[in-house]
Amino acid sequence: MKDAYVYTDHMSVGYGGKALIEDINLHIHKGEIMTLIGPNGAGKSTILKSIIKQLSLVGGTVYLDGRAMAGMKDSEVARCLSVLMTERIHPELMTCEDVVATGRYPYTGRLGILSAEDRRIVRESLALVHGEALADRDFSAISDGQRQRILLARALCQEPEVIVLDEPTSVLDIRHKLELLGILKDMVRQRQLAVVMSLHELDLAQKVSDYVVCIHNNAVDRCGPPEEIFTAQYIMELYGTTRGSYNADFGCLELERVPGEPEVFVIGGGGRGIPVYRRLQRQGIPFAAGVLPENDLDFPVAQALAARVISVPAFAPVGEKAVAEAAEVMKGCREVLCPLDTFGPANEQNRRLLELAKQSGKLRASALNPEPCE
Repeated sequence: MKDAYVYTDHMSVGYGGKALIEDINLHIHKGEIMTLIGPNGAGKSTILKSIIKQLSLVGGTVYLDGRAMAGMKDSEVARCLSVLMTERIHPELMTCEDVVATGRYPYTGRLGILSAEDRRIVRESLALVHGEALADRDFSAISDGQRQRILLARALCQEPEVIVLDEPTSVLDIRHKLELLGILKDMVRQRQLAVVMSLHELDLAQKVSDYVVCIHNNAVDRCGPPEEIFTAQYIMELYGTTRGSYNADFGCLELERVPGEPEVFVIGGGGRGIPVYRRLQRQGIPFAAGVLPENDLDFPVAQALAARVISVPAFAPVGEKAVAEAAEVMKGCREVLCPLDTFGPANEQNRRLLELAKQSGKLRASALNPEPCE
């Protein structure tokens, strides 16, 4: 704990003096991103607001650089810690540069007069978020993605050692999500900042975090590196999910499979079958897939969505037994789809399935692949 820049000691958080989550012991180090995940209403925002003194602690202590934050002046805290929360700000008649400049308030005194050095830091902060072109724009007239970048620049303008963010990507499109998290990751590496944030996007949390804290049932349920946290079984338990599945390898969710006996057989592999599986699932058509090695890119998605999967062990070639099993399943299907355009040594036997489909007249052109394989 002693080398952590921010740490909590038996912290209890809640409202009106009533604890929602008790005995929270977190340690946040420079050069790391800690991410809080968990269901809506679990208490992630409450924990963050308590760390930054926006909410009074019900119990315990938060330490910042070895000092109890409760005994620190707000100006002292602001020189070490900056915040980007979900609350929208509505500054009137302020340019983006003006908004960023408010991040210098811990250093400017009551009059808020910026020195030449302050102005330099404002410009540098805008450059760090690629926001130079926005400097003279009215803050109220820019997009949500641009606002988040400007608010991040304001947070960086404080020259903090730690940044706290509450769902910073929730209103952003894909491009701006990746830009914002990419900027954060760069700052963590280059400036050795400590970042603590909450995220709802599990795929992003899995990729960007060094340490993950799971909040569930009014408690810190589990902590650890992403490799330990993001397993299919645990994520389903954490969110109380009873339908669909979570793919830990891809970091994505899949809807539940369509019940019933397979009506369509898909000869897939190498990732080419995945869009076909999802299309059939959307159309409510139960299907079978094969023959797939268990390390094939298609396999986890087929396993989640297909009524039947014919597979062989990882790194093994498709053998006679698997082909015979697949051919039997294929007989009971009304049609066969093949998104493949090539076959290699490992799946050459799947070409036999394709020939059988042609001979039976069941081979159909997929909407994703209008021409059947040759």
